[in-house]
Amino acid sequence: MAKKVTLKQIADYIGVSIFVVSRALSGKPGVKKETKERIFQVASQLGYFTQNGKDIRTEKKTENDRDLKDRKSVLIIMPDIRNQLRDSIYWGTIINGISDSLDKLNLRMVILTESNTDDLQEVVNPAGFIGMIGVGKVSTKLILEIQSHDLPVVLIDHEEKLYPTDSVFANNFDSSYYLTNHLIGIGHRNIQFYGNIQYSRSFQDRWLGFRTAIEEEDIELSEDSLTLLQGKTIDDMFLEIKEWLAARIDNNNVPTAICCANDSIALHLYRVCKELDLKIPDDISITGFDNIEDSYLLTPTLTTIDVPKEELGRRAVRALLTRNELKNVPTEKIILSGEMLLRDSVKALK
Repeated sequence: MAKKVTLKQIADYIGVSIFVVSRALSGKPGVKKETKERIFQVASQLGYFTQNGKDIRTEKKTENDRDLKDRKSVLIIMPDIRNQLRDSIYWGTIINGISDSLDKLNLRMVILTESNTDDLQEVVNPAGFIGMIGVGKVSTKLILEIQSHDLPVVLIDHEEKLYPTDSVFANNFDSSYYLTNHLIGIGHRNIQFYGNIQYSRSFQDRWLGFRTAIEEEDIELSEDSLTLLQGKTIDDMFLEIKEWLAARIDNNNVPTAICCANDSIALHLYRVCKELDLKIPDDISITGFDNIEDSYLLTPTLTTIDVPKEELGRRAVRALLTRNELKNVPTEKIILSGEMLLRDSVKALK
């Protein structure tokens, strides 16, 4: 006998609370239309409505339920955001762009985290989808499984090395290059890059933009100019940053500026600086990347790159629909420009 599908399982797949799932499935108000549709679709795919051979929806059919049957779906695969700190804010905004575009096209989406897709066909029926959009790093195995069903794949912020797909990126290299050049132009020479370039393609491109700007100005890169963050939890990351910066203080070699691979890392660096009694930007200048909401709520406000996150989602939907119509044209890599936002976390040196 198949295991009973729980509200928690549905909530985990979609990334919402059990409370939201419960209200949606019971027909109570207070749940956004697009969220409710995602919940009903995932619940259906998981077999929630047909447990023990009975359709538990028969007594509560709504107009919205009937509409869902007549619509097509797009499969969204994203990282396990519960283990990725504040990056869920970044991915969530991209998902909003996808949802907005699909809703206008009368299409729906089913969101799965990759940790729940070891055997995709046990979770969903690939034949029920018009394609897949991967948000963040998606495994080669999963991409090949989707494409084995002759379904198009579009990746956001990731490229597959073994199998070409359409992809959508922010202009990470150029944006990081311009931001680093700004720091150099206002007098900084001892500049650090903070982030794990193995985490994502965007982090790698941001590092390369930083390094190119440094090398073009004949500034010598220190041996640890690229500081890799290995920790996956908030506590691990905080301790890594604190130990590294404390050692720099002991050696009287604190960078005048640190370029963080994203705003989430910068937020942790703010906490570390406060504990180590380093003032921002008087003692050290800090930049981020992505322009998440917290970046302009900080004191001082964080200098960063505004990534058009919702537009990344919208362009991925357009690319997927185009690929459905034009299956044999060359794959595309779509690059969207970011905008440098100069705020209070950076100070010019005399």
